[in-house]
Amino acid sequence: MQMVSAAEKVELEKKREELYKSQIEVQERIRRAAALGDLSENAEYHFAKEENRAIQRQLADLESKLRHCAVVSTDNIPDGLVFLGHTVKLLDLSDDSEQLVRLVGEAQTASATSDILPVSISSPMGEALMKARVGDTVRVRAPRGTMEFKILEIVQ
Repeated sequence: MQMVSAAEKVELEKKREELYKSQIEVQERIRRAAALGDLSENAEYHFAKEENRAIQRQLADLESKLRHCAVVSTDNIPDGLVFLGHTVKLLDLSDDSEQLVRLVGEAQTASATSDILPVSISSPMGEALMKARVGDTVRVRAPRGTMEFKILEIVQ
């Protein structure tokens, strides 16, 4: 069972709807291309078919995630306690650099457009941060050694 926040589940459902709309558009392109005749040399037809297969794979993956996820309630979380869905400002004690990380569920898709690093709650860093408090220093075991971070604040 994969754990997600309510907001993450809504995001997954929104992505599913976008994929369904894309699939309808691609299937219409397939019909138009097929109506042109000879399919053996019809590049638009073959491209649209491949695009449709890619959308079907994404939909199957998304449907599986939605079927096997559990929404974790974030109600009644005490102030200052790091939990699923929180964005946290960390101080890396090895070089005094700050970074923002967001604790995400296991079914969350990565977002490359954000300055906030998504961290799965099942990762070593996620496990260290989960249920820690503002002001705590957490140790994260990583392949390159143990790293230490101080939790400065919960941003959202």
